[in-house]
Amino acid sequence: MDTKVKLPQPLKAKVMLWTDVSYHDMEEIDRLQSIPDLESALCSVFALDLPEPKRGVLLELYVQTVLFSRERSFRKEQTSALLSIIKSIHEANIETPLNNIEQCFKYCKELLLCHSVRRPPFSINLFSSDEVTCILNYIHNSYVRHYKLYKYIFTPQVKLDLSLTYSGIPDQDEPTMEDSYAPDVENVMEKEVEAVPKTGSSPQTQEASIAGPEGSTLSSKSELKALIEREIREQMTHVSEQLDQRMRDMADQDSGALESPPLSRKAKK
Repeated sequence: MDTKVKLPQPLKAKVMLWTDVSYHDMEEIDRLQSIPDLESALCSVFALDLPEPKRGVLLELYVQTVLFSRERSFRKEQTSALLSIIKSIHEANIETPLNNIEQCFKYCKELLLCHSVRRPPFSINLFSSDEVTCILNYIHNSYVRHYKLYKYIFTPQVKLDLSLTYSGIPDQDEPTMEDSYAPDVENVMEKEVEAVPKTGSSPQTQEASIAGPEGSTLSSKSELKALIEREIREQMTHVSEQLDQRMRDMADQDSGALESPPLSRKAKK
């Protein structure tokens, strides 16, 4: 079943304090130490009902976020907000199979601004400047670097359906002028053959002369087939070059987004 490719939608950052992980959930998560126990708890908190490998990839992402928060000695509300930020960035990424890395990275910086500048009710001062820098580096290394891999796993693959139309070539289903007058031409040819006086020419010579138009038709069809095949090869080469150029452009955009200037903590007026 064919489905239309969903285009990236505009994203608006908002405060995500206790949005997905409640205080009670964080108390339970803080008591757990083993990776399997953390995976089980996070799977229940985020209600992950996905087939493999999607489920395992998301659990790994959330578990590593919890471990990073523990290394930085984040408070419960900070860890809860960071988990929701990671989830929102991931959902923005897999919203479309198209390239939207610049939009996702911009959304990431806006989310961090919402949690690092005190400007109620639009933003809160949950993370310090140093913590924001560490979080931005963590998201860059753990998610943005593997942006295409996450998109490949969680989004449907886009396939190229190429259709070629040639002008001036009649469809096979429609009767042509040559087909409609074919019986009359055959009758005329038979009469002409009967009217030719018998000479010393051999039957093979007469048969070759009658079969001449048919051989010419076969030759024309072969030339037409070769022409079509050549045109198809040229168009496929052209499309392949366009796709290669598009992939190079996407790689350049990816590099440009990763090398963008650091996050600014200046609040909006």
